[in-house]
Amino acid sequence: MSYTFLSKMLSFELGFGQVYLYILNLHSMRKRLLVLFAPILIFLSAYSQKKSFSESRPRLVVGIMIDQMRWDFLYRYYNRFQPNGGFRRLMDKGFSNEQTFIPYAPTVTACGHASVYTGSVPAVHGIVGNNWWGKAENRVVYCSEDVTVQTVGSSTASGKMSPKNMFANSICDELKLATNFRSKVVGIAIKDRGAILPAGHTADAAYWYDNKSGNWITSTYYRESLPEWVRLFNEKKYPDQVYQQGWSSLYPINTYVQSDTSLNDYEARPFGEEQLNFPYKLNQFIGKNYGVISQTPYGNTMTFEMARGAVVNESMGKDEDPDFLAVSFSSPDYIGHAFGPNSIEVEDAYLRMDIELAAFFNFLDQQVGSDQYVVFLTADHGVSHVPGFLQKHKHPGGNIDDDKMIKELNNAILQKFGLKDVVLSGLNYQLSLNHSAIDSATVDHSKLLAFIQDYVKKQPGIDRVFPCADLYKELMPSQVRERFSNGYHPKRSGDIQLLFQPGWIDGGKKGTTHGLWNSYDSHIPLIWYGRGIPKGRSNAVVYMTDIAPTLAALLRIQMP
Repeated sequence: MSYTFLSKMLSFELGFGQVYLYILNLHSMRKRLLVLFAPILIFLSAYSQKKSFSESRPRLVVGIMIDQMRWDFLYRYYNRFQPNGGFRRLMDKGFSNEQTFIPYAPTVTACGHASVYTGSVPAVHGIVGNNWWGKAENRVVYCSEDVTVQTVGSSTASGKMSPKNMFANSICDELKLATNFRSKVVGIAIKDRGAILPAGHTADAAYWYDNKSGNWITSTYYRESLPEWVRLFNEKKYPDQVYQQGWSSLYPINTYVQSDTSLNDYEARPFGEEQLNFPYKLNQFIGKNYGVISQTPYGNTMTFEMARGAVVNESMGKDEDPDFLAVSFSSPDYIGHAFGPNSIEVEDAYLRMDIELAAFFNFLDQQVGSDQYVVFLTADHGVSHVPGFLQKHKHPGGNIDDDKMIKELNNAILQKFGLKDVVLSGLNYQLSLNHSAIDSATVDHSKLLAFIQDYVKKQPGIDRVFPCADLYKELMPSQVRERFSNGYHPKRSGDIQLLFQPGWIDGGKKGTTHGLWNSYDSHIPLIWYGRGIPKGRSNAVVYMTDIAPTLAALLRIQMP
């Protein structure tokens, strides 16, 4: 810690939130510093109370989660972002944690949203994947499913969702508790899990998009009917409006020099096999397919409109009790899966989002006050390059079809041991075994387990295979072991862990995915901006789980 910074602390030139952010970024020294300077932090906190407790806190916190954003996108597109755009405003005027990582595996959407907002890991909050093999249920369980509630806003089953599967509470729950439930909390995302898990258990509302009806919906967990402003938004049929205009590149195609060329056979064709590149015609989906909008930048536009509607119609940020708007942008994930991180489509989506972010910040300046809100922007995970792209440029990588592998493995087990359907699932890079079938059979369990491991190890792209129970016996770097440990929950995780070689993904030959511990999946952006946030950046290593306690310090509330 520099003498200058310490002197500013002692002379009260820095706010408590700034001190916390600074110490947060000295990650390797964190424990020593927090113990050494705890009395100073307490004193600073007490000092600021004398000025005005209510004035020291932001009136609105806006959490911006970008579903599938690699950290390097900030700089890959920096020169193409508008000088007064959203990303440049954050990067040039806010505080950036340049080395922010995900401390667990698998790095997937549900885990990321739950971990950012609870400040914990799947081993604690229990969201071990988007789906997992439920041992008690003996079936695949979806992270947000809840059969005890009903859909509000459409006649489909898409609203049978709630946060009940998340064991921990979120920073939004703690804010509600701290203000005796006067603070308002709203979650918004195209994906239900992106809205529900961040907003927590006591949110006033969470809204997500029903791709069957084209409506924004919620569930009876939150309310019995849609508010008027959401109902009116649905009546506009926004998807049909943008389908009519189609998706053309924002700028001339030859200016997208940071991206791969079009017409690659390793890219998916989400708008039809005949549509190979820009401009994409979408009018054939009008009134027929409301899910396609999610795979265009217009999914972000629609989400921004819902976010504005929540701020205005729920009167967020208008009194001394801080409110919390948790917004997740799902479209980058859909676009990235289809086209890959080096595609013109992904670049175009981010250039458009830059403009829309700027407009949203200008809206917050006018609606809430330029010095009355705090924003953090981060991601739930990154993404791997498309294996076909890697191979084209002589990088290691490939595809593993786990469904095919499991089918062939089960056939081999049947022939060897006479047991049918021993491997039930390959979710989350783990194999879940049929224990009832195994336990009732007269087979040597250790031999069966060894057979499974030997079989899988021989598959291309597999680096290691080991029982989850033997994690601390397996020789591997401590960092990798810790991430598997943080991602494991005994009630929901599988029995055998698979570790892929770098560049290899679980999926088909077109498009790409994420979920591994490697930096391309786990290195994410984290930028703070707004009231009490100093300008700057740090290259010290921090984790997505540090976000919730930092918010707790800024809001002067208990961490989740």
